[in-house]
Amino acid sequence: MSAEYATFGLAPAMRAGGVLANGDYQVHRDFVDFIVDGRPLLFQLSDLDAVSPLASDIPPAIFTEHVRSLLLEADPPLPGGRYVIYGCPECADLACGAVTAIIERGGDEGEDYIWRDFAWQTDEHADLELNGYHGIGPFRFRGAEYREALAALLEGESPGTRRRVLLIGARVALLAKLAAALRTIGIGADIAHDADGVPADELRAYGAVAFGRAVTQEERTAVRRSFEQAGVEVVYVEGLAPIVPLLVAQIEHALDRSPAEQRRLTRLVAADGEAGVEVTSPCRVRLTTYRLDRLYRTHTHEVFDGVLEPGRHRIALDAKAVKGESFVVARTAGSVLVEAMAR
Repeated sequence: MSAEYATFGLAPAMRAGGVLANGDYQVHRDFVDFIVDGRPLLFQLSDLDAVSPLASDIPPAIFTEHVRSLLLEADPPLPGGRYVIYGCPECADLACGAVTAIIERGGDEGEDYIWRDFAWQTDEHADLELNGYHGIGPFRFRGAEYREALAALLEGESPGTRRRVLLIGARVALLAKLAAALRTIGIGADIAHDADGVPADELRAYGAVAFGRAVTQEERTAVRRSFEQAGVEVVYVEGLAPIVPLLVAQIEHALDRSPAEQRRLTRLVAADGEAGVEVTSPCRVRLTTYRLDRLYRTHTHEVFDGVLEPGRHRIALDAKAVKGESFVVARTAGSVLVEAMAR
């Protein structure tokens, strides 16, 4: 085993939820990802749609149990000293598949932590020959750095605790549909005309505020002032169009707390019938267009679905999908970007 050390860290991440083009829903999950040598470990696992066990929506006692397990203060949950590193974002059932690894102590005095023998596992026993990730690891982490990063989770705020959105707009029926869609994918949503008189403690529950297109500048300024006076920082979303899946995608992007330099999908431009996309590691990218016709009916087109290599890519869009007022949504498992089609 290599004696070289890898750096270990943690960073907020999310599995992007959303309303998909076929009408299905994808659940939003906030979690803490493992950062190995400065990059998310998840990015080394091809295009895996998964979350770590350190997710925000699990009970605090179970979250603490997972942390202590990674610190080897509890017995491994699987035979052979194996621990779940990433699991199914929908149900966390091992039968759906999980990335597991052996975690053990190493070094002259047992101070190091070693992650090795990564494998894809669907039952209690891993087959390294058939399902091992032979190009990943082993990783040797310095004990002090490793323990400090994980112990901080036991003392601080868990990820994604402000996973609520305040919806402000004139079209109550649309806001009700948007709130229902957000709640379906695991994001809390409340509808209001303004934020006047709302106690600061209640405002702190929100991570984003979404404005409808009919909200005046004066009304937007008043809402911003309420949050500023309460000392609460939120992300403001300017709704592009009265299209529920599009607005959900905008809000998902606003709630992304992962560091920009550690995202897979980093750029989206839409102009002249093309979409420009930039990714930092191999991943599946889906492009969906939404447009409003003259009668304000919504038309949805799935225009691209494929794995892209790192770099910038230009993707031609069907002219029928982007005529008139139209918008492009780019989606990977971990992030969403939205752009209006420039003319």
